[in-house]
Parts: sequence; structure tokens; C-alpha cells
Amino acid sequence: MKKTFFSLASILAMSLTIQAQEVEFEEYDLDNGLHVILHQDNTAPVVTTSVMYHVGGKDREDGRTGFAHFFEHLLFEGTENIENGKWFEIVSSNGGTNNANTSQDRTYYYEVFPSNNLELGLWMESERMLHPIIKQDGVDTQNEVVKEERRLRYDNSPYGQFLFAISEQLFKNHPYKDPNVGYMEDLDAASLQEFQDYFKKYYKPNNAVLVVAGDIEVDETKKMIEDYFGPIPSGPELERSYPTEAPITEATRTQFYDSNIQVPAILTAYRTPGYGDRDAYVLNMISSYLSDGKSSKLYKKMVDDEKKALQIGAINLEQEDYGMYIIFGLPLGETSLDTLLEGMEEEIAKLRNELISESDYEKLQNKAETNFVNSNSSVSGIANTLARNYMLYDDTNLINSEIEIYRSITREEIKEVANKYLKPNQRVEVEYLPKKEEQ
Repeated sequence: MKKTFFSLASILAMSLTIQAQEVEFEEYDLDNGLHVILHQDNTAPVVTTSVMYHVGGKDREDGRTGFAHFFEHLLFEGTENIENGKWFEIVSSNGGTNNANTSQDRTYYYEVFPSNNLELGLWMESERMLHPIIKQDGVDTQNEVVKEERRLRYDNSPYGQFLFAISEQLFKNHPYKDPNVGYMEDLDAASLQEFQDYFKKYYKPNNAVLVVAGDIEVDETKKMIEDYFGPIPSGPELERSYPTEAPITEATRTQFYDSNIQVPAILTAYRTPGYGDRDAYVLNMISSYLSDGKSSKLYKKMVDDEKKALQIGAINLEQEDYGMYIIFGLPLGETSLDTLLEGMEEEIAKLRNELISESDYEKLQNKAETNFVNSNSSVSGIANTLARNYMLYDDTNLINSEIEIYRSITREEIKEVANKYLKPNQRVEVEYLPKKEEQ
């Protein structure tokens, strides 16, 4: 009886904790099409001001890759009212931090300030949207910055190009085939007018969402938003049309050479559904089952028990149009890449052919609950999630309701989705190898 009471009490406590995590927000549109989301949390004197633009690496013409990532850097150069090179100085001298990042699908800028500098954050983001200075000297400066970033993070980093190696095999038509950072020859060849036209096309209020989260007063914040963003004119409505991919029906195998590594790797990947598709949530759970932690199936089998792998993992890389389900392994000792591949396939075959155990299923559910409780532990994290859920999932309230999707996933559904997407004939295999020595 005592044990039963403890279990019920634990369940109740978890339920109350999850309830307490509910994020309240308000959202609305300005006349110019800018979507606004406000989240008030007065527990700490901090506020995040962020803007997410619906533009990423896939938004490019052939021969002009990498523009969105380039603009992630370029739009810190300066504006008509912010002197060139002073952006970061203004932020830090007012007690704030800021950053930006770009994916294939969106670009995200944000500042975190003491709440008494909310107006400064709004002004700076409105300046970025309305008054950026896009001139040749700034383009030339940031071109060198991007080149150096590519060298450090990708070209000269061990295993830094493994995503490129996968994407160019999974996608033959869709722009996901090209790296988000782009090709340097494309940026070198682009004219100043092309950069200016790109900004005019994509960085407009009707292609963006503004999120203000933290220690705010809602009515006062709304007035400031109207004052700073309301006058910015809308851009043209965007017509998006990306090439589709034919289903993969036969496994392919290729090699990719990286001069920065000594230990080879085997990469295998499957094309999967994009953001918001229920199957993508199931694939996230499969990733957790296979490789989240040392007790996960692949790690325990290949690293601990059989000692065939130095490292092994699986990830469902979600994107807007298509996802990529990737499994990778680094061999230990004389283990061959084919041996690693066989071990990976053995665990995936079990998922296709058998229901996972009740205890493993319960562990997955517990991990989902824990991730949900921890996901909104900071105001800046909440701002990012609200923006992403609105823009890429078309459902801002997923910040509160997404856990119900994971709770509803069954063992039978896990088996069904593994059979749907993770078959041997639906994958690409890449031998990721040390660069051959020139003869």
C-alpha cells in the first residue's frame, strides 16, 4: 500500500511539474504582416528580443548558394543609425548578449538584455530590418569572415563535412543537396546588386516573426513594437516552390575523403518527413532508443558489449521539407566498416520486426517527459521555441502541447515507422575515409 501511494504521489508530482511548465503567450499580426509573439515572465529582470526570418540555405538560385548564411553575418555590419562595427559594442555596453544562426530553412537573430533595455533591443532589430547598409566594403569584409568560418568549422575540422557527404547523396534535386554555408565560389561571383536584391526579397516583416519574452509589461511592449516595426513596409508575397525527390528504392554506396581524419567512419542515412509530420516525432523516439546515452541499444551493443566501435550514434535531423535520419559509427581497432554497418542494421531490423519491450518504451516516455520539462528552462530558449513553432510547424502552442504527441506514440507505431522509412533499400551509405595519399 505504501509503495502504491508513493507511485501515485510521484505521478501526481510529475503532472503538477508539467502543468507548471505551461508557457503563456499572446500572438498577433501588425498591418505590415509581421507576426508578433509576447511571453511575459516577470520572475527575473531579463528580456529576449528576437526575430526569425523564413529564409535559409535552401532559398537560393543555382550558382548562388550560401546567401542566407552570409546575411547572418552581413546584417551585423551596421545600419543607417548604427555605425559600422558598433553593433556588438552597443549590446555589451548595455549589459546584453546577442547572436544569430542560420539553418536550411530559417535565420534567427536575438538579443538578451536587462529588461530596462527592452526598447534598445526592439530598436536594434527594427534597424536591422529597415535600415541595413549593404555596400561592397561590408560584403568584402564578411566574405572573408565566412571563408574563415568554413575553413575552421568544416574544411579543416575532423569529420566536419560528414553532413555534406550525406546530403549530396540523399538529395539530387532539392536545394538541401548543397551545404547551408554555401560554396565560396558562389559568394565570390555574386554582385553587390544580387546581395541587395536578396535582402529586399526575404528580410521583410511579412516574412518574419518577432518574439519578445521575459520581464515585460504587455501594453507598453505592444506600443513600442508598433512604433518601431509598424512603419516598416511589407515586401512582396513569396512564392516558394522547391524540387521534389523521387523515393529511394535501392541502396547506394559511395566514398567521401577527409584529409583531417585518421579513423574512418561509416555513415548511413534515410530520407524522412519534415517538420510537423507525426512520423518525425516517432523517428525522434527511435533515435533516443538507439543512441541516447550509454544504455541505448546501439551504444551498449557496439561500444560496450562487442567493443567494435569507438563511437556510434543516430539522429533524426528534422528540416522543413524533408528530414534526414543518420546513423554513424567509428570502428575500434581492426573492425571493418561493413561490420559496423551490419551491427547497425541488426538493431534497426529488430525495430522493424519486433515491438520494443515495455520497459524500454517506459524509459522513452520518461525521457520525453524530462526533455519537455527541461526544454523551456530559460527565457531565451522559450523565445526560440515560440518562433520556431510558429514559423516551421505552424503551431505556436506546440510549446505546451508537443508532449501529448510523444505520450500518444505507441510501440506498434514505432515498429510501423521503422518499416516505413528505415529499410536497407531506402538508404545511402557513405564510407567517410582519410584522404588518399597522392601517388
